[in-house]
Amino acid sequence: MLENLLGQMDSFQRALNLGRSLIRFLGWIVLVGLSACGNLPLMVDDSTGATPQAVQPITAVETTPTSTPQTLTPTLTLLPSISPSPSSTSTITPTFTPIFTATSQPTYVKLRGKVTIAQAVCHYGPGAPYLYKYGVYAGSNLEIIRRVEGGNYIEIQAIGGNNPCWVRADYLDIRGDVNELQPVHPFEVKLPISPYYAPPAWVRAERNGDEVTVTWAALNLRAGDDSEQTPYIVEAWVCQGGQMVFQPVGSYWTQVTLRDEAGCGEVSRARLIAAEKHGYTRPLEIEWPQAGTILPIP
Repeated sequence: MLENLLGQMDSFQRALNLGRSLIRFLGWIVLVGLSACGNLPLMVDDSTGATPQAVQPITAVETTPTSTPQTLTPTLTLLPSISPSPSSTSTITPTFTPIFTATSQPTYVKLRGKVTIAQAVCHYGPGAPYLYKYGVYAGSNLEIIRRVEGGNYIEIQAIGGNNPCWVRADYLDIRGDVNELQPVHPFEVKLPISPYYAPPAWVRAERNGDEVTVTWAALNLRAGDDSEQTPYIVEAWVCQGGQMVFQPVGSYWTQVTLRDEAGCGEVSRARLIAAEKHGYTRPLEIEWPQAGTILPIP
């Protein structure tokens, strides 16, 4: 029985080997056919006698690189131009441009003059009542800077100097025309101002025809502050003989009377100043009673 079993197994093994050989043979035929159609080479392993195997063709596989070097090619980029919107229109608003017409400015000169009296008093202001500043002497050649409007005082200084004062014009032999000097209104002349005293407490003026009387409160000075010169001055810009004149009227008292006529095209006015040794109080304006008739300015 064992022998029968062994025999069957031997027969089964031979049948299995035969089947494998048949399968190899059929596979070889298939490969030959494919080779004929696709020109595939056959490779046979002579050492083993194995069935030739078809060499698989190498197929190129496209791969996508993870990063590809880029070549920078310069390109011209046209920026959009700004065009005005058809719906918006520009409105030009006319503007006024002032046109200035050049006008000739008066040209003033500085003159020279020689003192013709033994000693001329030179004042801080354009009149005799103003405080004494210094004296100028006969034969002195001086520079003449300005003249006061409505008066006969001129401002002088040493030639090339910087310490001017006011002196009567008829005390000098003036080389040139006094009217070519720069005029200055008397109320624009700079006076030394006292830092220690206020103006008098009050002042008033009363008219009687062409005469105006001015009275004021006294200024009480401390001992040693008296200038020992004219203590009060009424600076009056008044009408006399049909023209405006400057009259600085000094007084040791608290009252003066001066003449102011009708017939000028400008209002009269006046102010009061008081002196002490350091200078003058601030000007105190006087409410001036005007003359009956004031002609219009032509």
